[in-house]
Amino acid sequence: MKDLDMYIPTYDDVIAAHDRIRPYIHRTPVLTSSYLDDLIGAQLFFKCENFQKAGAFKVRGASNAVFGLSDAEAAKGVCTHSSGNHALSLSYAAGRRGIPCHVVMPRTAPDAKKAAVRGYGGIITECEPSTTSREEVFAQVQARTGGDFVHPYNDPRVVAGQGTCSREFMEQTDGLDMMVAPIGGGGMISGTCLTLSHIAPEVQIIASEPEQADDAYRSFKAGHIIADDAPVTIADGLKVPLKDLTWHFVSNHVTDIFTASEQEIIAAMKLTWERMKIVMEPSCAVPLATIIKNREFFKGKRVGVIITGGNVDLDKLPWI
Repeated sequence: MKDLDMYIPTYDDVIAAHDRIRPYIHRTPVLTSSYLDDLIGAQLFFKCENFQKAGAFKVRGASNAVFGLSDAEAAKGVCTHSSGNHALSLSYAAGRRGIPCHVVMPRTAPDAKKAAVRGYGGIITECEPSTTSREEVFAQVQARTGGDFVHPYNDPRVVAGQGTCSREFMEQTDGLDMMVAPIGGGGMISGTCLTLSHIAPEVQIIASEPEQADDAYRSFKAGHIIADDAPVTIADGLKVPLKDLTWHFVSNHVTDIFTASEQEIIAAMKLTWERMKIVMEPSCAVPLATIIKNREFFKGKRVGVIITGGNVDLDKLPWI
């Protein structure tokens, strides 16, 4: 097995990942909205990973990691820490392989995501809502279980798996000028960078982030990683900081990072529910929020937008 701490995945890894995970994922649809096109003055194409298995794109990377393990490695199961979507995606993949999955989740994670993790057979240990607490509690869980650590994003197997999303996206559209996706830890953006730099290097890659958790934006402007420990934002999937592997892709391939306020994120989420009739979670509304906010930048362009997930706590909708 490759040394995961030193290995930067290649596009060959994306192709291998796609072949490996194909039986366990959906090829999600690409939708359009004439209303949103008119609003922005651009052609928008939405890759709907909210329709993905386990309700989020993260099942791609999780499945690649789980089904890439040897039988001996898989025997002890897998473990991770996650605010939600990676936890439930890894639980889904582990369940399909018939191995245990231990996950550390913040006690403040949405109840809907905790229920989904348990529904897929994942075993939850709760921690405080900070990166420090998450990593400390996880170290204890991994020491106790001996499971293979599948990091939510700073793992070449995960990045290669996430790269399959933009590979499908480019096959489903007749060329794009830009690709926009949320950024937290940077797994999806890194996979997007990995794929597009090989098959469509002319496509500009734009990352979107909450103003109240804008460490990636500040890192990008400063030229080095700046990590916040416990930012507060409605976009719960985007609270984690960049790591070395994802920073490699962000610093080398991302064109720019735009931010949106909490109010702008909620408005974009509600607008998509109303106009496209699809359910997305707050983290996934950040790209549209930044596109609306910076519409002159996108005007006249063909813009791909990755809707990363739809695991919403329906009892706590932000506009109620």
